[in-house]
Amino acid sequence: MMHAALSVWVLSALICLGRGDHHEGHADGGLDLVTSGNKDFAFQLYRKLAAQADTQGKNIFYSPNSVSVALAALSLGARGDTHQQLFSGLGYNSTQVTQTDVNQAFGELIKRQDQSPDVSEGTAVFLDNTFQPKPEFMKVLKESFYTDGFNVDFKQKSKESADTINKYVNDKTHGKIKKLVEKVDPSTIMYLISYIYFKGMWASPFEPKYTKEDNFTVDENTKVPVLMMNNEDYFDIYHDLAVNTTILRLPFNSSYSMLLMLPENMAELEKEICPQHVAKWSKWMNSRKYDVFVPKFSIKTSYNLNNVLADMGMTHMFDDRADLSGIAEGAKLAVSEVVHQATLDVDEAGATAAAATGIGITLMSLQYVPVLKFDRPFMVLITENTTDNILFMGKILNPNM
Repeated sequence: MMHAALSVWVLSALICLGRGDHHEGHADGGLDLVTSGNKDFAFQLYRKLAAQADTQGKNIFYSPNSVSVALAALSLGARGDTHQQLFSGLGYNSTQVTQTDVNQAFGELIKRQDQSPDVSEGTAVFLDNTFQPKPEFMKVLKESFYTDGFNVDFKQKSKESADTINKYVNDKTHGKIKKLVEKVDPSTIMYLISYIYFKGMWASPFEPKYTKEDNFTVDENTKVPVLMMNNEDYFDIYHDLAVNTTILRLPFNSSYSMLLMLPENMAELEKEICPQHVAKWSKWMNSRKYDVFVPKFSIKTSYNLNNVLADMGMTHMFDDRADLSGIAEGAKLAVSEVVHQATLDVDEAGATAAAATGIGITLMSLQYVPVLKFDRPFMVLITENTTDNILFMGKILNPNM
């Protein structure tokens, strides 16, 4: 039997394990269990992306938060083994977390983040005119995932439908992702989109006049020129001897921060890093004066996550075993592809994941100040300060790529 095409596009202009139990959620602890699963998923997804042959030697940047939102929204319509695989892959324990818990948790997380002036987050669903999803599916999507709904004509007006999706994506990511969809398969009946846009201003900006050209060591044989920003100020820094890595926290003028991790051995850090490390670093960081150098850069990444998610155990949704009967009655649906795009811009004023402008002046000091220079590959996280929720994560191998 031919499947109708259900496409899930995960955006960021820049997220995890259970079964399909659709009963009352846990009033206490559900949010904590979901956010804990999201953090585990973020690092599991990172390791899968880092291991992919087509990403080796390239920068990695993505929004685990956005991927989690999209897959959690999809889990609303999944049943049986398909639902269990989605929950398991997302890091939710089926004996502790229900679908209702997930719905309530994401409703709270999206609402909380969308109240920040730095973050814009949400979902959208584009439905073919001939397709009628279950009212309950659409109701929960809108209540828990704040989903915008649109009707299009994929079969007869595929180009116009693609243009509609692209305009929505472009608007929501403030022009950072201009053309997500090149063309639409006429058999498509639904597109489910998750987006997140982050724009933060440094609490202590870099003075543009101190930005100078410098070298960035990509590997032992390759150096590339970069514009290196410089700021001498008090910074929160921690050196983790267990993974031989120095961690710098650059706070934004909000409840978010960027963590930059400079390891002696990148492979060792990638192998060991987990949510517990982030919690430890946040707890034990000390503020002291440093002369900090960070490259100014702009990167874009694009991933097809089909194989990655399948490798994480989420296989059924892509083939004949897919059970997405919670979306619609009598329609045999399968996911055609899950695509993720992300961008990161870092400059003197701040960071835009999916641009920021502003200027601050730092007084120079004549006393000895230790230097911390990000002139070789490093990892990056953008997190919420109180929860350590990971909005974005990546590895910068070459700021010029």
